[in-house]
Amino acid sequence: MTETMIDLPGVIAKSDDADFLRELIQDAAQRLMDIEVSAVCGAGHGERSSERENQRNGYRPRQWDTRAGTIGLNIPKLRKGSYFPTFLEPRRTAEKALMAVVQEAYIHGVSTRAVDDLVRAMGLTGTSKSQVSRLCEEIDERVQAFLNRPLEGDWPFLWLDATYVKLREGGRIVSMAVIVAVATNSDGRREILGITVMPSEAETFWADFLRSLTRRGLRGVQLVISDAHEGLKAAAGKVLGAGWQRCRVHFQRNLLGRVSKANKPVVSAVVKTVFAEKDRDQAHARWREVADNLRDRFRDVAELMDEAEHDVLAYMAFDESLRSKLHSTNPLERVNKEIKRRTNVVGIFPNREAVVRLVGALMLEQNDEWAVSRRYMPVEKLTAMCNDPDEATMIAAQ
Repeated sequence: MTETMIDLPGVIAKSDDADFLRELIQDAAQRLMDIEVSAVCGAGHGERSSERENQRNGYRPRQWDTRAGTIGLNIPKLRKGSYFPTFLEPRRTAEKALMAVVQEAYIHGVSTRAVDDLVRAMGLTGTSKSQVSRLCEEIDERVQAFLNRPLEGDWPFLWLDATYVKLREGGRIVSMAVIVAVATNSDGRREILGITVMPSEAETFWADFLRSLTRRGLRGVQLVISDAHEGLKAAAGKVLGAGWQRCRVHFQRNLLGRVSKANKPVVSAVVKTVFAEKDRDQAHARWREVADNLRDRFRDVAELMDEAEHDVLAYMAFDESLRSKLHSTNPLERVNKEIKRRTNVVGIFPNREAVVRLVGALMLEQNDEWAVSRRYMPVEKLTAMCNDPDEATMIAAQ
């Protein structure tokens, strides 16, 4: 029977530090292939057995690109049929998307030293245009199916946020907004509804994106949560007929940007007393009291509070059990950090399609994770909201 133990001391003895990991992976991969082929054949290498169903027929070489570098493998061949190692099945969707972006950058003649360093760091070797084409086609098919899927049921809460990436368009490098839409359905589960790449965050672009969501079935939106974008606020009202919640976290940053460093702790502490209130009317009363108290010393702060009161406290109209999820775009923070982490590696994208490919693949994986996690919001409260049109924008606090 095939020996399954790895001679770890032997591997260490014959390898220097730089090659140790690749040697270890190569040895483990070869032994795993031996085990798999033995199972297919019904007998180990050179073993006589009445249960044998197939025989080996030499090897074929293959280069395996890994994070540890390029590893040479000898894949066993069979006399009948074919064999392909299970561990060489396609990589995770997002990793394949990252490879496709890098490879596509080479194809379009936008190779830079940073991209070269990236390729070497990932241990990748050159690939043909046909290989890149097949890889991109497979990813695009899955991503587009995900981004264009029908949206069923009610989606009472919608979070929207943008992060910026650089790409080539019209012969120059431009910065564009990558918009991500996340919503909670009436079952209390989060889903990523869609993404888009926009030249700016003007109302017309927001309206186009929201209309694309409604064409897919988005309905029942009661509150849109985002940073302070007047274009988005106007588009949400026109296209969705929904209320708007200004992100409380971003508002506080904007507020503290109007005071000196020495006064930030004091102003922050005073404003936070508003958010400690549980009752909606008391929160508004406290808001106006704080604004008036700050007006003499911090007029800019007071004026911003006057302007933003109803937008920042919009979440207070909903049940207390929902408010911690509604007052900010925090549900999108982790998503945006992951997008930035992966897009920063690429640097400059060759086109918009490459951005959608990579970000769409990341969002597909994130959506799969959320699908098997616990509910994001209590289903009882959401069901009551969606089933009671007379109180669609407010649930009385219990």
